[in-house]
Amino acid sequence: MNRDELLSICPFLRAALLRNRYDTDTLLDALGPEVHAALSRNEPVPVRRASASCGELGTLIRLFLLTDDCPAGEVAEALAPLAVDDAVAAGLLESEGDVVRAALDLRPLDIGGGNRWVLSDLDGSLRPRETPVDHVIGVGHASLSLLQATPTAPVGTLLDIGTGCGIQALHGASYADAITATDLNVRAVDLAAVTAALNEQEVELLAGSWFEPVEGRTFDQVVANPPFVVSRATVGHTYRDSGLDLDGASELMISRVADYLAPGGTAALLASWIHVEGEDWRARVASWLPAHGIDAWVVQRDVADPALYVGTWMRDGGLDTRDPATATIAGDWLDHLASADVEGVGFGFVYLRRTDAPTDLMAEDLTHGFTDPLGAEALAYFDRVAWLRDHDVLTARFRVEESTALERVFLPGDEGWTQVVARLHRGNGPAWQHEVDDLVASLVAGMRGDGLVLGELIELLAAAHGVDAEELAQSAVPLVHALVRHGLVLPA
Repeated sequence: MNRDELLSICPFLRAALLRNRYDTDTLLDALGPEVHAALSRNEPVPVRRASASCGELGTLIRLFLLTDDCPAGEVAEALAPLAVDDAVAAGLLESEGDVVRAALDLRPLDIGGGNRWVLSDLDGSLRPRETPVDHVIGVGHASLSLLQATPTAPVGTLLDIGTGCGIQALHGASYADAITATDLNVRAVDLAAVTAALNEQEVELLAGSWFEPVEGRTFDQVVANPPFVVSRATVGHTYRDSGLDLDGASELMISRVADYLAPGGTAALLASWIHVEGEDWRARVASWLPAHGIDAWVVQRDVADPALYVGTWMRDGGLDTRDPATATIAGDWLDHLASADVEGVGFGFVYLRRTDAPTDLMAEDLTHGFTDPLGAEALAYFDRVAWLRDHDVLTARFRVEESTALERVFLPGDEGWTQVVARLHRGNGPAWQHEVDDLVASLVAGMRGDGLVLGELIELLAAAHGVDAEELAQSAVPLVHALVRHGLVLPA
């Protein structure tokens, strides 16, 4: 791969891709939903059959998405005005006689705001190959999950740490005025530069470790999909291994990113953390945060036991654990986790906002299903936390968020239906639930926006139920704080 030559062919390659409508919508229309789904499953036969009737677009599908050997003449027609010899010289293609094949992965992706093209190394799913240390992974599940979870409110400056193929930086072009992206892997920086050029996006790309290339600078937003794999302090593949022991990569990112956030700036990070026997994972993550100046929302989306975790990442590296040599690696990995009393590995999102107040942390499990993206919710969460910090809830009026419902669950008993639980359930966002009793349900029912302040509602309820108003307030205030944090009730 030659960065300068790849950059030089970008205008011609872009013209060919546009002419053939090599984009996500056209691929779906041309292949049909069933065959397109087969493509997502890396099943080449139905895709190859369907693409045969797609003309030059079909040639591009077979060349870049199936990594087939293709006749040079057909490729020349599909890539015009880009010459095949120039594409080979740049490292986009390989040639052997009258046959041409892809040397890089080039695929369309709709990341919001329209179609984009992303360049990365071939992943070996359709054409087996060894994965070198500097392999640049394409857009995988982790990258997509961060894309969907990133706040996209307009910002001035954006920093993408560990940019890889550049997909997060490319996404940032839809909401940031200026984008800076860094990566330790020089090959990743080169491919990200070509991806940006192919999409006619301006990105400042810097090679270096972690925050070193931007030392002394601050940004309105930071995003990062760092090499967070929990393992030994070694590097097998730069896209996933940090060289730091266990969850050291996540600790480094979470503990240092505040220094690179402008006042009010936010960060959206993917991270993982170990679950140690006898310890609370929340306390572990909390220990990585500074004591002052950060609001943090940590969302644990999944927990894997060590055997599942190691097996998953071994397969990710193209290794077969049935092979004796590979099995030894897996065994050493599991031994290392066991020596640190690791009983599980958590994975999720970390959202941070820089403030001038003592650090506030909410770390929670969100392993249930929900459909709304978390990015907008993260910004709203920080706004709610800031409001709580500045207001006495007893003197405030509240309203119930419009999607919040009161649910009651009854089970059959000896005397008919018996209520076993009542809960407030928010129907949008992360779909939070809070179990409540009848008194709390009545308290929330009184929150009508223009009605009584919370303190007055509590006094009214206390009188109606014959309980002490002060004691009720002591229990109600933290509950209202929790309901506001989760957006089930909102300041009026």
